[in-house]
Amino acid sequence: MDILTFIIWAIAIIAGFVIGYFIRKFVAQREIEGAEAKVQKLINDAKSKEKEILLQSKDKAIKIIDDAKREEQQRRKDLSHMQSRLEKRENTFDQKLLDLEGKQQKLMDKAKEIEQVKEKINSIKEDQIAKLEKIAQMTQEQAKDILLEHIEKISKEDILGRMKKLQEEGQEEIDKKAKEILTLAIQRCSIPQSQEITTTNVELPSDEMKGRIIGREGRNIRSIEQLTGVEIVVDDTPNAISISGFSPIRRHVAKRALESLILDGRIHPTKIEEAIDNAKREIALEIKKAGEDTLYSLGIAGIDPKLVQILGRLKFRTSYGHNVLLHSLEVANLAGLLAEELGADVNVCKKGGIFHDIGKAVDHEVKGGHPEIGYDIMKKFNMPEEIAYKCISHHEDSPKTLEGIIVKVADAISGARPGARKDTYERYLQRLEELEGVANSFDGVQKTYAIQAGREVRVFVTPDEIDDLSAAKLAQNIAHKIEEDLKYPGEIKVSVIREMRITEYAR
Repeated sequence: MDILTFIIWAIAIIAGFVIGYFIRKFVAQREIEGAEAKVQKLINDAKSKEKEILLQSKDKAIKIIDDAKREEQQRRKDLSHMQSRLEKRENTFDQKLLDLEGKQQKLMDKAKEIEQVKEKINSIKEDQIAKLEKIAQMTQEQAKDILLEHIEKISKEDILGRMKKLQEEGQEEIDKKAKEILTLAIQRCSIPQSQEITTTNVELPSDEMKGRIIGREGRNIRSIEQLTGVEIVVDDTPNAISISGFSPIRRHVAKRALESLILDGRIHPTKIEEAIDNAKREIALEIKKAGEDTLYSLGIAGIDPKLVQILGRLKFRTSYGHNVLLHSLEVANLAGLLAEELGADVNVCKKGGIFHDIGKAVDHEVKGGHPEIGYDIMKKFNMPEEIAYKCISHHEDSPKTLEGIIVKVADAISGARPGARKDTYERYLQRLEELEGVANSFDGVQKTYAIQAGREVRVFVTPDEIDDLSAAKLAQNIAHKIEEDLKYPGEIKVSVIREMRITEYAR
């Protein structure tokens, strides 16, 4: 029983395996057939889509080709139209060129005819002049001189009287208007008039301090001179020493360093170096502050800091005892006020006035005159030509612009006001001698006197050689020569005096 059951179970298992195998194979076959059907369907769909895409691409390509052909045709039409227009213009230009050439030829022919007519007229004129000269037995120039001399003799008194009247009337009107403008400008100029004079003397508490400044075997004074570039003059002047040098900055550095050493009391090479370094830093800051304060007081901004530093150096520069920075500030203010009255550019006048003497800050270090040096400095810092020109215009006889004339006038006002400048006795005498020498160089001058500190020249002429009309001309010629040959502040009055004395005796 057990064996039969086992066999039955074995047969059942085998039959199950066989049946499962065939069922699985059938299911797998069905799945494969379904997958193949799906793949075939996908392939068919892809082919149909491919055909649609190809058809669409062909349609688009055909459309693009048609559009391109239409654009090409349109462009060809436009080019043809433009070509026809250009051909018409070219024909028109050719025709106009031919017309111009024809007109030019006609003008040239007329010019030749005119030249021929001029030659004929000149020939006739020369013949007539030659006949007149032959008849009159004198040349044309001789006749002209005789006529002018005759007219001058007849009208001398009338001309002289008319000249004096016109000069008096014109001078009165000019003086009145100039006084109004200058008075108003100076009245509105509220800057301080006191001067700051840079001195090169250093006061000492006692003469014993001279020995300490000199040092053992002169080491202290040599150290000061080497570090500052100046010379220390120790002479018999009681309680004082002098500082000599071309650079005002170096003199001031040495002066401040010596004052610091005298207060400290310890004077030796190490302390000298420290004092000079401190003095240089203080002077540099003071120079920068002076330049900034000056520009701020004028309302000028946007200036290069290096140019501001150069401007501040003018604080330690003097001209005839007049502080150049204060002088430049005066000129800037006066120029701005005069520009307002005359309708000129106020900003240009102010900047031109404050920088007109900028060359004096470095004229002891750079070759050349301060006008040219100042102009080069202004151009180096890209200042406009109209402002840079003021460095030169204030020394020109006839500035090219109204602003240049205003700065020149303001410079003269600032330099000529009482107390502005100081002069030595020798320079004073030299200026008087130069004025008298200029006047004495003219013919007919008998004596010359320079009076009122060189502000007036009185010229006495020989009455037999110089008449009244010639005296008026002589005064003008002397004034012009003084303007050309001499440099002077303000105005010089030229007075020509012709005195005729006739003595007779009644017996």
